[in-house]
Amino acid sequence: MTAAVFNTAVLRTEIRLFRREPGHLFWILLFPALLLAVLGAVPFFRTPDPALGGLRPVDAYVPVAVLLGLILGGLQGMPQTLTGYRERGILRRMSTTPVRPSALLTAQMLVFGGAALLSALIALTTGRLVYGVRLPRHPFGYLLALLTAVLAVLALGAVISALSRTARIAGAVGSAVTFPAMFCAGVWLPVQAMPDPWARIAGWTPFGAAARALDAAAAGDWPGWDHLGVPVVWTVVLTAAASRWFRWE
Repeated sequence: MTAAVFNTAVLRTEIRLFRREPGHLFWILLFPALLLAVLGAVPFFRTPDPALGGLRPVDAYVPVAVLLGLILGGLQGMPQTLTGYRERGILRRMSTTPVRPSALLTAQMLVFGGAALLSALIALTTGRLVYGVRLPRHPFGYLLALLTAVLAVLALGAVISALSRTARIAGAVGSAVTFPAMFCAGVWLPVQAMPDPWARIAGWTPFGAAARALDAAAAGDWPGWDHLGVPVVWTVVLTAAASRWFRWE
């Protein structure tokens, strides 16, 4: 059997394991859309707000819901799974088989990255069908911004996996990083409504920049290379750090 066949088998196994985990299915795939639906049920969130450029808060929260699925998958799901495999010696045992540990790492990134993109689709569909939120007017720019955000969050998740000795530590570190990431993405306050100093700081994070890029693409504008470039730079730096620090055993 070729390496490609082994890698495909690993990917299929990881997809099955993901589907059997209720926590992943709820928090990554369903929770962002559910949060959007609950917030939109509040009349205030359906009233145009001058502070948001005339948008309704529910319109501004769609990109937030999109990013929330990415954050939960990349910072909570993947690090605990990978660290748990290493803690139980699964990666060490795989090194004695034709399947290399790197195949498992790749499969994990594909599974959680794919789940994040599916979560984004569910959130966009919920906003459109339930509250009439317009679909992105610049779909290519929106998809490009989304992909750069996915790569950045997976790279950050890989760093957490590399630095954590146990799954419990990975969960604690992931939680500690998740809340600042959620703030920068605009979960508690949309990036458009943040005071200028906070908005500038958030804009230098991968999630704040991604929120800006998604907002621009949703309005029909090109996201801008500055907003797209920030997640790319973070991805390069974090990937290099994860490659240096990651241990299979």
